[in-house]
Amino acid sequence: MTERIQLPTLSTEKDFDGEEFSPIYTTTVTVHGGAASHGRASGHARSADGALDLDLRMPAELGGDGRGTNPEQLFAAGFAACFHGALSLLARQEALDPAAISVVATVAFGRDPADGGYLLHVDLVVRWPGVDPGTAGELIEKADALCPYARMAWRGTPTTITLAS
Repeated sequence: MTERIQLPTLSTEKDFDGEEFSPIYTTTVTVHGGAASHGRASGHARSADGALDLDLRMPAELGGDGRGTNPEQLFAAGFAACFHGALSLLARQEALDPAAISVVATVAFGRDPADGGYLLHVDLVVRWPGVDPGTAGELIEKADALCPYARMAWRGTPTTITLAS
């Protein structure tokens, strides 16, 4: 017999209190090492709890050996998982079964024509068989407003960069 998964207490209600950002969960990942000195990630990434522990490599399309993951894959996985979670939460609130939902994230890395820097473009494709397209569309719009990755894509994310001593 399998144990029922305990769902998080997250909601879409205005159940927060305060004027400032209040973290619900925090994680830390350290990237170190690597032989490449050409501006693309290589080396090793490990989360503080050890749940994430992997090699980073340049994709073969950019001249690397492709024998590890890269930042774009990690970002795509995070974005797809986060959007899937937001949509699943909304589905449960509407008494819909989220089990059939799948989210495919495609992340493209390229040059910004405005300044020559680098940009990411993200395309999300949601598959939700068996649900009325109108209902699914409404919930996808709500998920876009709820998902922190989508909010980051539209608004940006406050970031601090500090040189450790």
